[in-house]
Amino acid sequence: MSLAGQPSDGGSRILVLAGGLVGAAGVALSAAAAHGGGAFTGTSSSFLLMHAPVFLAIGLIGGSRYLRIASLALLVGLLLFSGDLLARDFLGSRLFPMSAPIGGTLLIVGWLAIAISAQWRPGS
Repeated sequence: MSLAGQPSDGGSRILVLAGGLVGAAGVALSAAAAHGGGAFTGTSSSFLLMHAPVFLAIGLIGGSRYLRIASLALLVGLLLFSGDLLARDFLGSRLFPMSAPIGGTLLIVGWLAIAISAQWRPGS
């Protein structure tokens, strides 16, 4: 992290940006769900809100390259999973066949990779 408290590399900046955007989308969708949004809007907002702090934390602390790659798997999974749910509610169709299951699988893989990163040692 730089002296100004900003993430110092591009990967970290992207994760902080993702955390802010994912958090904002989660709040907006939570409000939409409270005002009669579709059946999947609430689930999507919950997933977005529960993952936003992960991106902020990893982006701000920097972490290892492995940890940042794991968080990118989380981000792609989150976009596919939540995007598919929101497409069903707002567009009446899916993003593409199997997008929610693929996204959910990437979320699981991302979380497992984050757990593994606690034991990962470069060069071992």
